[in-house]
Amino acid sequence: MQDLYNTLTTLQFGGMMVYPLVLLGVIAVAIIIDKAFVYWRYVRLSGSLLALVETYRFAWTQFEAQLTSLMPGSYFERFFRVILDNRAHPAWWVESRAADEAQLIEKALGRGLWVLETIVTAAPLLGLVGTIIGMMASFKLIGGSGLVNPTGITGGVAQALIATTLGLIIALIALFAFNFFSHLQSKTMDEMERLGTRLVDHIRMDQEGQEVLRETP
Repeated sequence: MQDLYNTLTTLQFGGMMVYPLVLLGVIAVAIIIDKAFVYWRYVRLSGSLLALVETYRFAWTQFEAQLTSLMPGSYFERFFRVILDNRAHPAWWVESRAADEAQLIEKALGRGLWVLETIVTAAPLLGLVGTIIGMMASFKLIGGSGLVNPTGITGGVAQALIATTLGLIIALIALFAFNFFSHLQSKTMDEMERLGTRLVDHIRMDQEGQEVLRETP
């Protein structure tokens, strides 16, 4: 508690630029928490479902039953459901509908990442503005007759350092979070594409088998 109080007291000497920087920090943390919850809640696959998709000529009833093991609202469940519901159509039709759904899911996973990317750039610039303001305040205390207020000079330098440090810390946190969630998004979409290809291949095998049966006298 004492450390938190000391931190808040220190931030008070950062000048007016501390407030927008703190706001950016709060926004970044909110987005990070939201993204972590989304990936934990809606972007998880069970091992049994993965094993079933990799199985040669699995039963679609088994696949549908496995979908119930996914969390309600799961992005993978949405994607698989499109393929499952359209499996009676030609394979090219299924691929088109699955690609459309994957695009919507990619947009949903990428929501808010542009804000983190903006914070990466904006936070250091705001910190730099705070630095300039603090140094200007220090220079004003140096008149033609020399140093007027040494204590004031120290306060201006402290303001400059606090603003710069806070801006860099917020930018680093946002940068690491942006890169991490961008990597997760890319990994998720790659996995979705791979599993979708497996399912479409299964549909093609089913359709080819039905054609062979129709052609057999």
